[in-house]
Amino acid sequence: MKFPTFSQNWDLDVLFMGGSHSPAFQDFLNKSEKDLSAFQQYVEAWQLDLQDTDRFYTLLEMLKANMQQLEQASSFVSCLQAQDTSDSKAGSLRAKVSQLLATYGVILTTFDEKLRSISDREWQQLLEKKEFSELQFFLTERRKHAKEKLSKAEESLIHSLSVDGYHGWGEIYDTLASHVYIPFVENGETNMLSVGQASNLFNHPNRAVRKEVFHKWEEAWGEKTDMLADILNHLAGFRLTVYKARGWEDVLKEPLAISRMKKETLDTMWHTIADFKAPLVRFLNKKAEMLGIKKLSWFDVEAPIGNTNSTMTFDEGAEFIISHFNKFGPQLADLAKTAFKNRWIEAEDRPGKRAGGFCTSFPLSEQSRIFMTYSGTPSNVSTLAHELGHAFHSAVLHEIHPLKRNYAMNVAETASTFAEMVIADAAVKQAASKEEKLVLLEDKIQRSVALLMNIHARFLFETAFYEERKAGYVHKERLNELMIDAQKTAYGDALGQYHPQFWSSKLHFYITDTPFYNFPYTFGYLFSLGIYAKAMEAGAGYEKKYIALLQDTASMTVEELAKKHLDVDLTKRDFWEAGLKLCIEDIEEFLALLG
Repeated sequence: MKFPTFSQNWDLDVLFMGGSHSPAFQDFLNKSEKDLSAFQQYVEAWQLDLQDTDRFYTLLEMLKANMQQLEQASSFVSCLQAQDTSDSKAGSLRAKVSQLLATYGVILTTFDEKLRSISDREWQQLLEKKEFSELQFFLTERRKHAKEKLSKAEESLIHSLSVDGYHGWGEIYDTLASHVYIPFVENGETNMLSVGQASNLFNHPNRAVRKEVFHKWEEAWGEKTDMLADILNHLAGFRLTVYKARGWEDVLKEPLAISRMKKETLDTMWHTIADFKAPLVRFLNKKAEMLGIKKLSWFDVEAPIGNTNSTMTFDEGAEFIISHFNKFGPQLADLAKTAFKNRWIEAEDRPGKRAGGFCTSFPLSEQSRIFMTYSGTPSNVSTLAHELGHAFHSAVLHEIHPLKRNYAMNVAETASTFAEMVIADAAVKQAASKEEKLVLLEDKIQRSVALLMNIHARFLFETAFYEERKAGYVHKERLNELMIDAQKTAYGDALGQYHPQFWSSKLHFYITDTPFYNFPYTFGYLFSLGIYAKAMEAGAGYEKKYIALLQDTASMTVEELAKKHLDVDLTKRDFWEAGLKLCIEDIEEFLALLG
């Protein structure tokens, strides 16, 4: 089946014509501001009356409308900033959207205050009413979290101060990061690469190139580490001050609550992973041997092996993804077709783009947008499939009430990783030669290395950093030490050279919306392996069950979700061991092929 040529540039004009100078978007922001004002007045005037609940129903409808408008606006600005890091107007729009989000947060604080003031008897009567039973989990969760916070006045002040404080520091990081360029000499000419372009060169077959880019990367980010250390310390200091005021001693309380996940589950997952590190270390040692070096350095971990050319053009990658998605289920394939055909994807390899990849949804348009930098590697194809998995998750929730769509990051990563798994397995199975199979298996194993080692290092670093930050400022030299210690532990001391300044260049440490932006990736990876095993066992027709699971992701805890759809207990080692054994099978197959 021959597919048409697909554009590598997304279409944002269909959402708001004119980019960062869009009059339509400015009008949208103005309307959002007015709607927020009306919402605020309504919330402040509302009092529960069990004999007349129409006003509460109207309030929830207004909450839904404002939430969707702000998500639409935030997604659009994120796309503008990602596609062109020099777009100062987009930065101004981000500041405006942040202000609106803070106002929304203050309004929700008032709403939450009123929820927690309702007596338990009245609350139960309210939930028993037909018009609210569908939103029982959403409402109960909000009321529970509200009871664990400070007074309305104090929480409102926190939200207000966070605009120019907490979130402001996060925006300063974005500004600083947008001015980082990596010099790279090619054919006698020095090119200034964006961070996204430079990171792709860690896949370069020439070790000298990888080493040079790594050292230039360290130098470029090193020039800004004084300021970056300040930002990281201020972000952590803000969080810790708020946590202390609320009486929260464990820094993981908030990220676990956001993930709807027990600490027992998280601890079991990490402890089980730690016991299964030996095969991963064997793989890294074998890769070092294949590359002719004693130990891998950080910049060697993603290095390609062999001489097999397994790159794909963007169109070839699209065709491959759609074809193999279709073997799992028609709805997943149709979503991918829509994304490619309607230009939901920004994949062009060019200067000026931010690093990394993401998928963001536009709820009012019922569309998504995917951002990445595509250079044709197997890893790029997997990343593209990964982001399409996110888009599919959003799409299957369109028929669900908007207040039941706020799924947590850990289950969000489940859908994306599942899609990635479909493509990785397909690539391995249809390899044309032993050499190609080795290359593709190695790329698949790299995901295990990333999710079980790299992400573990981030978690260990952040946990240690927050503990030290409680006692005061943590200087950049100490941040480097903490990072190296975390990487040595997470990688089983398998590397000869580590990445001490990883904390400065990794955006995830500076994201203000979600603290500890790390362990949900690993959870999603292993959870998706469990789902994938079920899908392979069931064969054709599992897509309906898979969609049912995804539609429940914002309506229950992850433990309840796993019990209902997979009949497993996430607080027990059995489930995690089963997923890890699948990772080890890949390593064993890889080593067996080498003889």
